[in-house]
Amino acid sequence: MARISSLMHLGQQSMANSQTALQTTSHNIANANTEGYTRQRVDMTTAEPVTLGNHRLGQGVKTADVTRVTNSYLNKQIQEETNKLGAANGKQSSLMRVEQIFNESINKGLNHFMANFFNSFQEMANNPESQATRALVKENSKILADDFHRIKGQLNSIQKDIDVQLHAHVSEINGMASEIASLNDKIHQVEVMGAKANDERDRRDLLVKKMGELVNIRYTEGDGGKVIITVGNTGVLVSGADHSELFTEGTPAREGKREGNFEIMYKHGDRGIVHQLTDELKGGTIGGLLEVRDKTINELHGNMDHMAYTIHEAVNTIHEAGFDRYNQTGRSFFNPVEEEFDAAANIQVNEEILSDPGKISGALKANSPGDNRVANAIAGLQARPLFKDGTASVDDYFNGLVGEFAVLTSKNNMLQEHQKNIVSQLNAVRESVSGVSLDEEVTDMVKFQKAFDASARLVKTADEMFDTVLNLKRL
Repeated sequence: MARISSLMHLGQQSMANSQTALQTTSHNIANANTEGYTRQRVDMTTAEPVTLGNHRLGQGVKTADVTRVTNSYLNKQIQEETNKLGAANGKQSSLMRVEQIFNESINKGLNHFMANFFNSFQEMANNPESQATRALVKENSKILADDFHRIKGQLNSIQKDIDVQLHAHVSEINGMASEIASLNDKIHQVEVMGAKANDERDRRDLLVKKMGELVNIRYTEGDGGKVIITVGNTGVLVSGADHSELFTEGTPAREGKREGNFEIMYKHGDRGIVHQLTDELKGGTIGGLLEVRDKTINELHGNMDHMAYTIHEAVNTIHEAGFDRYNQTGRSFFNPVEEEFDAAANIQVNEEILSDPGKISGALKANSPGDNRVANAIAGLQARPLFKDGTASVDDYFNGLVGEFAVLTSKNNMLQEHQKNIVSQLNAVRESVSGVSLDEEVTDMVKFQKAFDASARLVKTADEMFDTVLNLKRL
């Protein structure tokens, strides 16, 4: 009777194990399209046999664990490459917007207006007594100044839009940090009891990956399955069940950052010291946005200011030495600009000239109606090597910086495509290891169903054996 009872117990245990395997297979099938889900499997092991006389009799199978089929090294690789892809993506949209500012293939731009400005002085030199040519100089000068203002304004607008994106991404990171801290606590509670928190770990891994796409992070798993996440080099964002928050704040100008642009700040706890993290964020979408805002666009600001200031200085120097139609001299063509910083935003044509084009100097000597030497000299500035230590003209300088920016944008496009391919390949490898194959799961489902049926038949056989033994007593 004891052996029949053991046989029935073995069948019942086998049925329970098959049910566990079927439940896990069903869970895999249900989550086949869930982002970040890792295929689970039931690890079964032979139960401890018993000794009866000179024999060791097996006791069937037992469920050892339900584990995730994962490769931690591969996941680390995906996180690192996704961070690089995030940086390229963060740069791309802003670079494309900047590119449109200098795109003269559709609309006229600064290069065209500079050519018109110098050409109008050449027209004036050809006919120095004509009021119409002076009026043309006035209009082209105002258009040139306005286009410098346009470029500066649009560059500032892109930087402000980047600030809005940074604020949104920081809020997103804070939400992830809060959820990861909560998952840390839940995973610890589950696994301290001996079980595996597989689904919670999947969700946490997905959040860490998404956070790594936004910003450069370092993470390690400590005791009890809790992860510690550090943003940049010093910002401990998640530690166990506790989390801190990032926030954005407009701050005064400093080297590498313009007035009012956002810094990303870190504060640990309610009474923690506020720490600036902006300079530590070099990767991910946030790192890419910061690089465009504080390096690429600020360099363009500097180039535009340098160009406007140099043109303003060169034109004023020649113009102040000349005489206008009223035999007056010493008048600046552009309003004096004190410093190069923001010169492109501050450059303005002298109001006296805007009111009366006759006050434009064209002659080098007084009482010389046909003298055109000043107008000729200003027109000749277009070809003079005013930039790069006397090696580049206005056109050379402008075309050079536009060309450099085009190369930068093209390089980022190539990097973006390259990183997309790398991440795609790594994700394909991950799917082959950790993803759910519906064909395999259906095959397993049939296998476990057959095992369940066979185990049930074993229980039925044991029950019939019990009946046979009981009926013997009635004979």
